[in-house]
Amino acid sequence: MKGTSLLIWGMLFGAIGFGFFIYGKKQRSVVPLLAGIALFLFPYFISNVYILVIVGVILVAIPYIVRI
Repeated sequence: MKGTSLLIWGMLFGAIGFGFFIYGKKQRSVVPLLAGIALFLFPYFISNVYILVIVGVILVAIPYIVRI
């Protein structure tokens, strides 16, 4: 069950990251672009489901909190 959860959460955060990446690229906004890239990459390095979700939620919230 652990592997399945990691896969599903990783795919969800990857899809959200893809949206942020495309938005940041089209709007030429650095924060969503970098958050999108981070959301692509971080599931490869985290093997605990709870930490994966916590870090993912923080990365999703960053473009809404930081407005540059």
